[in-house]
Amino acid sequence: MNFILSNILYLEHFHLTEFPFSISPDPHFIYMSKRHQEGLAHLLYGIEYGGGFVALTGEVGTGKTTLCHCLLKQLPENIDLALILNSRLNANELVATLCDELAIKYDKSSNSLKYLIDLLNQHLLSTHAKGRQTVLLIDEAQNLSMEVLEQLRLLTNLETTKTKLLRIILVGQPELKDLLQRQDLRQLNQRITARYHLTPLTLQETRAYIRHRLHVSHGDVELFKDSAIKKVYQLTEGIPRLINLLCDRSLLGAYSANVYKVKKAIVVNAAIEILPEKQDKKGISNTALFSILFGLFALGFYLFATQDNLKTVLSSIKSLNIPNTESQTNTVTIPTNPQPVQVNESLTVVEPPKNTLEPNQVSAIPQTPTVETIKPFPSLAFSKWLNNRNHNLENALNDMLIKWNKTVPTNQKTDCALIQITGLRCKLGKASWKDILLMNKPVILEFVSKDKSKNHALVTGYSKQQSIIHFNDDIKFATVDILKYWEGYYLQLEAPVLTSDNLILYPKKISENVLWLRYVLNTFDGKTTLVGSPLYFDETLSKRLQHFQHEKHLDEDGKVGPKTLISLKNYAQTFEYPQLTINE
Repeated sequence: MNFILSNILYLEHFHLTEFPFSISPDPHFIYMSKRHQEGLAHLLYGIEYGGGFVALTGEVGTGKTTLCHCLLKQLPENIDLALILNSRLNANELVATLCDELAIKYDKSSNSLKYLIDLLNQHLLSTHAKGRQTVLLIDEAQNLSMEVLEQLRLLTNLETTKTKLLRIILVGQPELKDLLQRQDLRQLNQRITARYHLTPLTLQETRAYIRHRLHVSHGDVELFKDSAIKKVYQLTEGIPRLINLLCDRSLLGAYSANVYKVKKAIVVNAAIEILPEKQDKKGISNTALFSILFGLFALGFYLFATQDNLKTVLSSIKSLNIPNTESQTNTVTIPTNPQPVQVNESLTVVEPPKNTLEPNQVSAIPQTPTVETIKPFPSLAFSKWLNNRNHNLENALNDMLIKWNKTVPTNQKTDCALIQITGLRCKLGKASWKDILLMNKPVILEFVSKDKSKNHALVTGYSKQQSIIHFNDDIKFATVDILKYWEGYYLQLEAPVLTSDNLILYPKKISENVLWLRYVLNTFDGKTTLVGSPLYFDETLSKRLQHFQHEKHLDEDGKVGPKTLISLKNYAQTFEYPQLTINE
């Protein structure tokens, strides 16, 4: 009773409207990290365009169930979903449960598997004729028996001449990946059209995750000190469920200590109760180290004390005149421990390159694509040109930033999290080459070499039969050569949009519109300030807004009021967005 009362009181203590770190998969608290977005894109593609199976795996607590809830919210209206949470079923029970989920009426007394499958097939054909698709999602799929997995494979044989009538999503722990690699399941494994393995959050994503949940609960997003967040990440290894447990107990500890900020020491104390195995490992390590040191000391003391006796024994052995025998000596080299890399997470300002366009030099968006002469074919084959470790995603993103007239970071790794700081967004997807051309925007394509390694390059233009692949300079290859190594995956950058015309933005607010404001100001002053949470209206952004207001002769209050919003929108209309270069 006291524990429950303490939890209720800590809500009032921190001015929270609800528990920010509940472990229940509440869609209200969903935080979509980069890997969650990628996983969702794979699931949606497998449902809409794939056939057969889709596999989603991940460690316990990494957010698989949360991702499934997010998937349910984004399913097209023409999808009928059957959800099976109990994976410990036999083949008959599985098909019967599937019929129950799809509201297929059948004789409960019948145990014939053929009878149930015939009814299922008739239902799937009927729904397909109405333009609907059926999807079966099975959670905890690592527990499925071989009998059930084989039956699932047979269910995917229910098809027309053009499409599968039933698409199946398998969600499970990493053991599912090992299970599908079995030789006797190779037929099922070959039918998986999309698969994704969900990994834990990074430190930066852990920070954003904690602040997001505090924001949803209407709390102070900086309630956790940065040192405390780093400790949370260290102890939980970025697993969202463990983050929730540890942060919840840390808030309770802060309330008990009557403090309003969670520090590192509070997190450490909370971990003793929530994550005892972490403490045990540390204790065992220290004990083992002490035992080793004590043993070495005792051995050294013994050898020193018996030095004279040892000499006597060696002399006696030599007097025996034993013939020499060949011996081999194994030498063990102990590597020196590498020094840890020091990461500087302080806020820095990256100056724009000298060739960046000034805001007053940016012209209006062109109505027709640019026409440019393409260089002749190089003698180097596309496969050899692409097989270069410099053709990676980071360099491709840097090339894309240049196309957007954005500053390329010099002391930070370029990824989609850093891209968001510039005000832009990463858009991941899978499409046909025709769709890419219709988008008419620079796009990063993912290529798979013969050795299964992945490379990335930026497409900046095209002709009827050719494409320009951009890397440091424009170079072209025949489209047919490119499509041999491209499986349809792409990445684009897009500018944020204003979600509401009637709004007031002020410091300490978290909103999608803050990203739009950050993008406008980045273009206005030509600077990109590195921050931990791009959606958070921090003090630095407020000062930059005051500079904008000063230049536009507005009230310098550091807030986005009606007059400031109009001025920002008028300035945003002057932006020029990159397009593909077309060669007729």
